[in-house]
Amino acid sequence: MKVYFISGLGADRRVFKNIQLPPHYLPVYLDWIPPLKNETLTHYALRLAKDINPNESFSLVGLSLGGMMAVEIASRFKPVHTILISSIPSSTHLPKYYRLLGKLQLHKFLPVSVVKQTSLIKRLFSAKTKEDKKMLESMIRNMDVPFMRWALGAVLNWQFTNPDKNVFHIHGTYDEILPVRFTKPTHFIRKGGHLMVLNRAAEINQIIQAILKETDER
Repeated sequence: MKVYFISGLGADRRVFKNIQLPPHYLPVYLDWIPPLKNETLTHYALRLAKDINPNESFSLVGLSLGGMMAVEIASRFKPVHTILISSIPSSTHLPKYYRLLGKLQLHKFLPVSVVKQTSLIKRLFSAKTKEDKKMLESMIRNMDVPFMRWALGAVLNWQFTNPDKNVFHIHGTYDEILPVRFTKPTHFIRKGGHLMVLNRAAEINQIIQAILKETDER
């Protein structure tokens, strides 16, 4: 079975380098594509899914923004599993202060090109090893400013309240971007941060493999 991975904002497929699937599952990575003018997150997600064959069984794994894309895709194409990491399954789980930013449209005035170079972004993409820090710094340097500005607006104005029932949600209790108190995960990583996909991958792998194994045994 193919498992389609969607990374988070400012990241690419490399962020999943520590995620391991059982041998009979094939990882496929859906890379970001340029957004259309005034495109909604919903419309973008369906365009991102153009390479998915809905006539064969498949699963989705989405990280952060990629998780929001995953639940949108799942509502249309019905995968066997939808697994979210450091994300949210519904726009109602977005913190209210993010909603306020969206209503005020402050994201349009955010100097993203400057923010890329600040310690704020580096903090959001924290890592423990030198290898991971080097990789994340590379992602930050190559971050597409127009895409980031579009994505921020798309998330702040996202409207999606009916996720598929077969959604598994892995969240860290120390997530600083999408605080756990605003959402309802099915699985917790104690003291896990927003980018725990890198430094807590062993625990995440156990959860993912258990989810897949449960379906295999049905």
